[in-house]
Amino acid sequence: MSSPDLARAAQGRPLRLMFQDEARFGRITDPRRCWAPFPIRPMVACAVVREFTYAYAAVSPVDGVLDTLVLPEASTRCMNLFLKEVAARHPTEHLLMVLDGAGWHRSGHLELPENMSLLFLPPYSPELNPVEHLWDELREKHFHNDVFSSLSAVEDRLVDALVQMERSPELVRSITGWSWIIGLDLIAG
Repeated sequence: MSSPDLARAAQGRPLRLMFQDEARFGRITDPRRCWAPFPIRPMVACAVVREFTYAYAAVSPVDGVLDTLVLPEASTRCMNLFLKEVAARHPTEHLLMVLDGAGWHRSGHLELPENMSLLFLPPYSPELNPVEHLWDELREKHFHNDVFSSLSAVEDRLVDALVQMERSPELVRSITGWSWIIGLDLIAG
């Protein structure tokens, strides 16, 4: 999207740059290193149950604002719900949403809110999306070496972790506020 196109879309509203991604969380255990005194070898329970839920997130790295939803699948239907929710949380701003090229992001059935424009990352470049680092933080701090008895337990933990992260803009900014993003000069209008 060119600057004049963005300026027209923003219609004089403040511009908020956000990065979006979704991640799958489930009952398959992700064993991680853990501390134990020498010479004890820690034992970690594992589970391979193929039940999943999805976390959707949009982050504004400049100020650490994070908007999240937990939804049952990665699909155009769920993406529409998420975009509508994010747009409603920022009604006075125009959102420039940077996202990858997943099929449900490019679907002809995607319903783009009027206060939002999409900008797609180059293919095969997840390293450009700071939301990927939020997923790493969640998995490391909230999902390491745990076995969940149900998908509902996974969702409960995920919601608690996301709420905690949404309430910690300083933490979110420290993870996602990369210098090349913070240094962007975005003026729409």
